[in-house]
Amino acid sequence: MGKYVIVVESGSDVTPELCERYGIVRVPMHVTIGDETVEDGSIDPLEIYSRCNEFGVMPKTSGCAPADFAHVYDRIHAEQPDATILHLAYSEATTCSHQSSKIAAKGRDYVYSMDTRFVSVGQSLVAVETAKYIELTRCHRRRNLCIYEFRHGRVLLGFVPTDLAFLKAGGRLSNVAFLGAHLLKIKPCIEVTGGKFVATKKFRGSMLKCARAFIDHMVAKGEIDYSHIGLAYSVGLSQELRDDMEVYAHDLGFKDVTWTQVGGVISSHCGPTAFGAVLTLKA
Repeated sequence: MGKYVIVVESGSDVTPELCERYGIVRVPMHVTIGDETVEDGSIDPLEIYSRCNEFGVMPKTSGCAPADFAHVYDRIHAEQPDATILHLAYSEATTCSHQSSKIAAKGRDYVYSMDTRFVSVGQSLVAVETAKYIELTRCHRRRNLCIYEFRHGRVLLGFVPTDLAFLKAGGRLSNVAFLGAHLLKIKPCIEVTGGKFVATKKFRGSMLKCARAFIDHMVAKGEIDYSHIGLAYSVGLSQELRDDMEVYAHDLGFKDVTWTQVGGVISSHCGPTAFGAVLTLKA
């Protein structure tokens, strides 16, 4: 079969280890702090928060430009001229990246760009499972990959931020009624639904209590595949809470539990000490 190279944005939070294992290429998105815009990955999330505190501003993010994709596509094609490039895009509903990729793909018939309708570890799951599918089946079809199976309802992605100010500043939350939740010491569940960030449930109490209630809420959504759960966090979440949540996930029956610390783009959306999870419904 022809070789595939999977491309994602940095906001997918695909780890360097997974990128190396499956040959996945990340294209940097961008983070803006005040008047300065930098590539995602070139600055640590802790430094983002530190600079924002120093300058009294909230971080902003932006997707990849057509030139960003064109540069990566040309480099891959020069190195692997027989490869088909499959861009599994960060949710089109939240950023310009998918449109930028499609612009860059014009005249490059070896590039296909598809909207995953997910971000962060949800997008990462789609990318990695697609890579596994290609590797397992030695798929020779260009478009009919397992991406569609994951796009339509099997992946569940959500997180619990401790401060909605970051989502508010980025304009990422679709139902603004939840924006006053922090005044009432409520921690909302933010889920990615139809590619958009939607507040779906309110939790009260300590972060530990809310994190457990959040996992219970996600598990109750359907017939869960308990072979794996991906847990995610932003800088500042305590090791004690992470240890507790890993034990809790195993107690619920999850066989494999993996952790991902989110990068600059997602950190700019959810703020510090956020907790998230990605689960899969049984086929």
